Amino acid sequence: MAAATFSSLHHKISVSNSINKAFHPQSSPNLIKLPSKTPRPSSFNSISPKPTLSPLSTRPRAAADDVAAPATAFHGVCYVVGDNIDTDQIIPAEYLTLVPSNPEEYKKLGSFALIGLPAAEYPTRFMTGGEFTSKYSILIAGDNFGCGSSREHAPVALGAAGVKAVVAESYARIFFRNSVSTGEVYPLESEKRLCEECKTGDVITIELGDSLLINHTSGKEYKLKPVGDVGPVIEAGGIFAYARKAGMIPSRAV
Repeated sequence: MAAATFSSLHHKISVSNSINKAFHPQSSPNLIKLPSKTPRPSSFNSISPKPTLSPLSTRPRAAADDVAAPATAFHGVCYVVGDNIDTDQIIPAEYLTLVPSNPEEYKKLGSFALIGLPAAEYPTRFMTGGEFTSKYSILIAGDNFGCGSSREHAPVALGAAGVKAVVAESYARIFFRNSVSTGEVYPLESEKRLCEECKTGDVITIELGDSLLINHTSGKEYKLKPVGDVGPVIEAGGIFAYARKAGMIPSRAV
């Protein structure tokens, strides 16, 4: 989605600074004013499958106004990275010619997710040869995740690879904004430096309602910062899908 397109919609929708209450001001962009969040069930047994987090401008949809059911929790194996993971490491520039709205090219984007990580530092690779999705559905990172050049392909590639949520100490503002606007992944913030608490391969549950991360491998639990008002936008599949659902802009013809 081009920055100009997002900016145009941004002028049509009332701006709210309430999002920054849930995320520190250096990592969270101003987004649209949203209704109060519905309380989430907190039971581990309420884990639901990954919702379809596809924005209208990227991931193909059967119907333009189909909106996924809200997620309450995510469960899977985590992949751990350090600080200052930039967008060129998430998806190198040579793959930006792939068009996310094309189903085959969207699939290919997933196969290249995090391919730019240096092999010397990350001998365990996020993707293995010939696969389009990763076995790691939760990404845990350090400070300033998603820094570098602005490219919506970064969260799209992670979503295409099967990532449900990123849990980082902090984010580059543009990556956070793109994650919400595309609806591809939940950009969650940790209260502790979880990239030093968790290891690649640990089994993780994230409970959104309780803002809790459970590491079943280590037996430890960690508080996360609340997802806040961006949650409904991501659940809807991105900002355009949310705006159509809320009646802020006209619905697309099926």
